[in-house]
Amino acid sequence: MSRLTADELRELRRLHVSLGRRVDSLFAGDYRSAIRGRGMEFEEVRGYVPGDDVRHIDWNVTARNGAPFIKIFREERQNTVILAVDVSGSSRVGSGGRDGRTDRRLQIARIAGALAFAGTRNRDRVGLVTFSDRIEKWLSPRPTRGHVWAIIQQVYAAQAEHFGTNLAEVFAFLARTQKRKVTIVVVSDFLDDGPWGKPLATLARRHEVHGIVVHDALDTGLKGLGLVELVDAETGEAFLADGGSWSSGKGPEARLNDLLRAGVRGTIIDTREDANRRLQQHFQSLGRRP
Repeated sequence: MSRLTADELRELRRLHVSLGRRVDSLFAGDYRSAIRGRGMEFEEVRGYVPGDDVRHIDWNVTARNGAPFIKIFREERQNTVILAVDVSGSSRVGSGGRDGRTDRRLQIARIAGALAFAGTRNRDRVGLVTFSDRIEKWLSPRPTRGHVWAIIQQVYAAQAEHFGTNLAEVFAFLARTQKRKVTIVVVSDFLDDGPWGKPLATLARRHEVHGIVVHDALDTGLKGLGLVELVDAETGEAFLADGGSWSSGKGPEARLNDLLRAGVRGTIIDTREDANRRLQQHFQSLGRRP
């Protein structure tokens, strides 16, 4: 792990003081309503009684006994939440947000930190995978407070060895390693032109997947600057661009639509927004689903 800078240490101290209170006051309840009960474990089979969910009928036992039987499930004591966090070169780009210092990496760290903290308050096991164009770091899921702070520090201090983005690689990694159903939250700018839609859809069929599109104003242009020389944060390539018409690719809504088509529950969080409030809105919307 890289050493934290003085600014990163100050930000971590601020988080240590404020994160628990803000998570509880803003969105912990909504997170709990949206996440709990996703993991269910088979417990027993018993005879059907009127009012039981017919979708849980065990047709094999029913056929053997000549009367309807249903499967009974119990909620797992602990859910597992995996945070998949983008640490590619583009995560270090930003216009400063509303406080003049928030780039995508800082906003991503705030989001991941809040989710990790909410997970421990919900008694979830929380794990972390950081990625660029390959898997950079893997922390196995654990339920402890110390593990949460290790996750937060890892997100802040992460210095990727590579700068590109390969979303398909991290989706394939999660599909290989997570055999039981888990909740996966992908925090990324999703600026990757590769073919990642199909592996994401495959992952979402087995697991509950959330996608947080972290957006910055620089993604959609540099109005008023005329011709400027830019350097691609992921390839290192320098090029001239018209600031008024240049963009980094798909807008945030188009990226969100890609997630929704893959069966992912998604939202957009701008670097100028309060990350905790936007997470609250996301989980509130999920808690209202029938």
